[in-house]
Amino acid sequence: MRNQEPVEAEATIDMAPLIDIVFILLIFFMVTTTFVKDMKLELERPKASSSVAASSKAIRLFIDRNGDTYMDGEPVRLWLIQSKLRDLLSASTSKVVLVVTDEGVPAGKLVEVVDQARLSGAESVGVATKKEAG
Repeated sequence: MRNQEPVEAEATIDMAPLIDIVFILLIFFMVTTTFVKDMKLELERPKASSSVAASSKAIRLFIDRNGDTYMDGEPVRLWLIQSKLRDLLSASTSKVVLVVTDEGVPAGKLVEVVDQARLSGAESVGVATKKEAG
C-alpha cells in the first residue's frame, strides 16, 4: 500500500448557471415592463408653444375628427366616460388623464370630455398637442 497524496482539484467557476440567471432576469424585466399604448387613430394634434411632456402613466382618452370618443381602444359614449374613468382611476396610482384630440374637433366636444374626466376624480386633465417649432 502506497501512501497516496490527495490530488488537488483545479478550482474553476462554472459560468452556465450565471448565464441562465441573467437570461431569466432579462425575460422577467421584459415581461413586466409596461408600454405606452396609443391607438391607431390618425389624429392631427393641435400645436402649442407651451407644451410639456406628459406622464406615461396617464390614462388616455381619444377624440377623432368625427367627434367619436375612445378609451382603451374601444369607442365609449360621452355619458359613460365618467363611470369608466372612475373605475380606472381607482385602480391606478396616477390620477392623470390625457385627452388626445384631432385639431378639427369642436371646442365644445373637448370641453365636455375634459369636464367628464374631472368629474370622475382625475387630479389633472391635460390635452395632448404637438410642440410648435421655434
